[in-house]
Amino acid sequence: MVQIKTPEQIAKMREAGLVVAAIHAATREAAVPGATTHDLDQVARKVIADHGAKSNFLGYGGFPATICTSVNEVVVHGIPDEKTVLKDGDIISIDAGAIVDGWHGDAAYTAFVGTGHAPELIELSRVTEESMWAGIAAMKVNNRLVDISKAIESYIRRQPRPATGKYGIIEDYGGHGIGTEMHMDPHLLNYVARKRGKGIKLVPGVCLAIEPMVSLGTARTEVLQDDWTVITTDGTWSSHWEHSIALTEQGPLVLTAPDCGRAKLAQCGIEAAPDPLG
Repeated sequence: MVQIKTPEQIAKMREAGLVVAAIHAATREAAVPGATTHDLDQVARKVIADHGAKSNFLGYGGFPATICTSVNEVVVHGIPDEKTVLKDGDIISIDAGAIVDGWHGDAAYTAFVGTGHAPELIELSRVTEESMWAGIAAMKVNNRLVDISKAIESYIRRQPRPATGKYGIIEDYGGHGIGTEMHMDPHLLNYVARKRGKGIKLVPGVCLAIEPMVSLGTARTEVLQDDWTVITTDGTWSSHWEHSIALTEQGPLVLTAPDCGRAKLAQCGIEAAPDPLG
């Protein structure tokens, strides 16, 4: 079943979303050459503690950390450790979450470590992020779930091909519902699969985590022996962007964006819903 939230519950999810936004800001600043992914996890732990929140990643299915740190060819679910030292030219996707009064927030971003990144890496991150915003802009009352998938895929397919030949829209992982749990129905593909139909109708109170994952090559992945770390099967680097969004009577509210998504949605011709926290 799809959980429909009240305005009061959405306000609680906004509180959790702002904790996630604070984790992003702090880890982005800390993601420098020489830092370990364990260092970034420690930064995230402090932010969560300082806000009186709880981690929804730590212990989830046995996951041992508060954030996922996915470097270069790692797509998602990279485990922070002291051995993984960030180097100049790396890219890292940081996925973070928080719980406030039982309500969850979840979001991810891709950061550039140091300088000197190849143009195709910069474009990869841009394409992935903008496809996410295209999906968020399609989160409209009376649209269907597939309209979000279509918007994400269509944006990516319209972009000039990279030097590697193509963008791979990761097939094995996608977005999801969010609320009293981090992962809830419905599952949201980042591409259109005809056999899955149109999906649910979008109504006020639906909350989704929209998260495209795109590589510079294959759409296929494999899981390493730690049972968490997901890499591309061809070793190409990938990008991951995510926000948690509530659909309201006034439009989409990006719960994990400091400005509720106002600036980016305006570029899409969409007015973001007002911040329930004022």
